[in-house]
Amino acid sequence: MLGTMATVLSATVVNVALPDIMSEFGIRQGTAHWLATGFIAAMTTTMLASSWLLDHFGLRKTLMVAMSAFSLVSVLGGFSANAESLIAARIAQGALAGLMQPMAMYLVFRVFPRERRGQAMGIYGLGVILAPALGPVLGGFLVDQLDWRYVMFAPAPITVLGVFMAWRFLPLPVARPAPYPFDLMGLLCLGLAVAASLDALNRLQSHLATRSGIALEAGLAILALLAFIIRERRTDHPLLKLSLLRRPSFVYANIGALALGLSLFGSTYLIPLFVQTALSYSATDAGLLMLPAGIALGLTFPLAGRMADRYSARALIVLGIGLFTLSALLFAVSELTLAFGWLALWAVLGRIGLGFMLPALSTGGLNPLPVEELGAGSSVINFTRQLGGAYGINAVALTLEFGEHSGGLPSLSAFHTAWWLVAVFVALAIIPVWRMRA
Repeated sequence: MLGTMATVLSATVVNVALPDIMSEFGIRQGTAHWLATGFIAAMTTTMLASSWLLDHFGLRKTLMVAMSAFSLVSVLGGFSANAESLIAARIAQGALAGLMQPMAMYLVFRVFPRERRGQAMGIYGLGVILAPALGPVLGGFLVDQLDWRYVMFAPAPITVLGVFMAWRFLPLPVARPAPYPFDLMGLLCLGLAVAASLDALNRLQSHLATRSGIALEAGLAILALLAFIIRERRTDHPLLKLSLLRRPSFVYANIGALALGLSLFGSTYLIPLFVQTALSYSATDAGLLMLPAGIALGLTFPLAGRMADRYSARALIVLGIGLFTLSALLFAVSELTLAFGWLALWAVLGRIGLGFMLPALSTGGLNPLPVEELGAGSSVINFTRQLGGAYGINAVALTLEFGEHSGGLPSLSAFHTAWWLVAVFVALAIIPVWRMRA
């Protein structure tokens, strides 16, 4: 749980510091979004390696090394002298976070019986949700009272504590599976596909980029993706078990996970930037705006987890999508004169929706799988959720960059367009989710 809290804190706390970082390094929003996108893209790619690491080194060693490296990178990132080194530190943070995050879900589904997995995910989520609830508040306080660099330092104490607890409490594995080769070629192909496609989207935001260069990079991403698919179908030990996608319910759950990633990371990126840029809130106020939403999400998780054990996962996911879409639509019509309390309420509605989606997506997608496929299944669902987040943030950033600007910053109408985009994409996920097995 500490490892996941550190990764979620790192993913969310930097968002309230973006305006200060943009000002200090003289960069536009089109470059600054890589602090969020680069983190999630690296996390998306490396999380598929966690299963191999667990099999060969065990949870204790893997988690201790990943947390130690994460602590070091966080401190180094706080001393960055330019935007490039800060973005590199964020990408390294994301790569290490990708190794840590899938382990908890895998263990929950290995240890708890089918009828208690939703409850276990709800309790686990209640602890994890402290990070996004307190992250923006902590980030706003650090930015306003100290400096944005302390935002990079913030997760390090959590992971240092996690290293000690992993050493003290996690057991050494009694037995391990027979050694098998790591699919390095698959990881490289996937990493190239994700990086090239995201960079092509980023180049669309630059007025200096040529169409031929963007097309070349997009073509490279497609070729890398095709090479990855061919590799995964032919190798005996694939990084991503594509055969799972032959199960319709699992496919529909993954489409829902894409929508969850888009809504979670897209809104977490958009809300602080929206209220600080368009509504002139301070970083502290932006963080306080997110506090009730984080608390609401924490309270929703245990309830939604119990409901996921008893009721249709499909119905809970559709309810969550509906609530989040309503929240995004309310933000899309918010004006400059809207009071702080109403904005906080819109954020609360969206987080309640996310609270209903996450446990139900896990149980709906993984419960039909046999026990020997749970590790691969949890990796795929985590991967698709993070992929939705990476492309969601990029789509939001692209929309803002091409929207109206005032004084070099996106205007209110640009943010309205971005909120409409998020609402429409998330609402469309209802169609495949409704086809999940009830």
